[in-house]
Amino acid sequence: MSDRVRIFDTTLRDGEQSPGATMNLQEKLRLAHQLEVLGVDCIEAGFPASSQGDFESVQAIAGLVKNSEIAGLARCTRGDIDRVWEAIRHAAQPRIHTFLATSPIHMEYKLRKSPEQVVEMAVEGVKRAAGYTPNVEFSAEDASRSNPDFLVRVVTEVIKAGATTINLPDTVGYAIPSEYSKLIRYVIEHTPNADKAVFSVHCHDDLGLSVANSLAAVEAGARQVEVTLCGIGERAGNTSLEEVVMALKVRRDVFGVDTSIRTEQLFPSCRMLSMIIGQPIPANKAVVGGNAFAHESGIHQDGMLKNRETYEIMTPQSIGRTSSDLVIGKHSGRNAVRNKLDALGYASLEEEQFETVFNAIKALADKKKAIHDEDIEALIMGEVYRQTDRYKLLTISVQSSTPSMPAMAAVALQDGDKVLRQAGFGVGPVDAAFNVIASALGVEPHLERYVVNAITGGTDAQGEVTVRITDGAISSSGRGSDPDIIVASARAYVDALNRLHAKLHDERQC
Repeated sequence: MSDRVRIFDTTLRDGEQSPGATMNLQEKLRLAHQLEVLGVDCIEAGFPASSQGDFESVQAIAGLVKNSEIAGLARCTRGDIDRVWEAIRHAAQPRIHTFLATSPIHMEYKLRKSPEQVVEMAVEGVKRAAGYTPNVEFSAEDASRSNPDFLVRVVTEVIKAGATTINLPDTVGYAIPSEYSKLIRYVIEHTPNADKAVFSVHCHDDLGLSVANSLAAVEAGARQVEVTLCGIGERAGNTSLEEVVMALKVRRDVFGVDTSIRTEQLFPSCRMLSMIIGQPIPANKAVVGGNAFAHESGIHQDGMLKNRETYEIMTPQSIGRTSSDLVIGKHSGRNAVRNKLDALGYASLEEEQFETVFNAIKALADKKKAIHDEDIEALIMGEVYRQTDRYKLLTISVQSSTPSMPAMAAVALQDGDKVLRQAGFGVGPVDAAFNVIASALGVEPHLERYVVNAITGGTDAQGEVTVRITDGAISSSGRGSDPDIIVASARAYVDALNRLHAKLHDERQC
């Protein structure tokens, strides 16, 4: 059995299905590049048949990434499989990932197919995919609730048809480690041609067991684990990439396997995702959370001073975390800024993009004393990796007082070639700002979520705001950052309106 576990990342596909985690094309390309730097073996870039936008993003990622395989997801249908190949055919290392449900409840109620029909569909789909590329993955959806002997039957036939990776997912997060490892081992041992495929697992975290189940599967013989950064994904999320990788590394004495992941890129990758989707990493998040290497107890602190290994099983540096602060300020030159960007993983910025970031850093330096890495990343995500906007916030002025006077806001917005100005009131400064922006643009979205976080410490820290709005069945999220929290809020709201406008436009086109 191989002593290497392949890491299959689905942040851009399954992860993006997490509420509020939608990314635009530039953000997906940036994250795909970072996943390549991280050393991910295979990047699942999307579900090309689901929308034209998803097709175009998968196609763009396939043209960008060279060192990681690029997979597209497809149902076991001709149309889906053909669409995936059209999107990934120019990738340096393309993979078609096709799936079909195998559990009794899915076959009866979702597919309305007999077991015999499911086997036939699976074989037909894999054969069609194998006609395009020898790199074909088949997933038995809801494998953890499937009959083990039926799984063996399906797996045997799809390997004969050309599947080289077999995924046995815990689709609904139902399994527990002991039974899941038993299932994986049973299928591998009873499939006569198991040696012709790599067995994979894809676990969900509905019971908080996705990482434990994935590790149990590795012990049972699985040699690919499907993961997402920070465990984002459907419902309670997916298996966390950083947790699995560090568990395999720290406890190599137990698992005896390695991965291709450059662990010093784990924290930068998770932080980049956090900046892109506007969702902070929880302080108590394993491996990459703010408290992961913090020690407050006197006993712990005493032990740390004597020997770090008394209370730390890994070092902050091993995941790419350092305690150094940025010394870039308003007097810093272009070389200093470029060196810092290179160190943060943004060496690929084009000259025009660099100038945009440089000027934004200078402008920010006039507002706050110290600029940190997180500040720069917020600027990059806000200024470089964003879609072309229809609406742009030009100016905003807000007046607010206590105890009972309503807040007033006045804004100037750009809508294409037009400049719109509007003033109005609200129960508070944020409400007033949102009211006048919506009124100026003639829209009435519903505000579902409003979250404020400080990017760094200090009273002059940039505030990062995330909002989620809906218009009927369509929803979008936006984010904005600025030392002034009202300005950050307005920018986040305008960003959400731009994304909402793009989604409504795409829906009308369809």
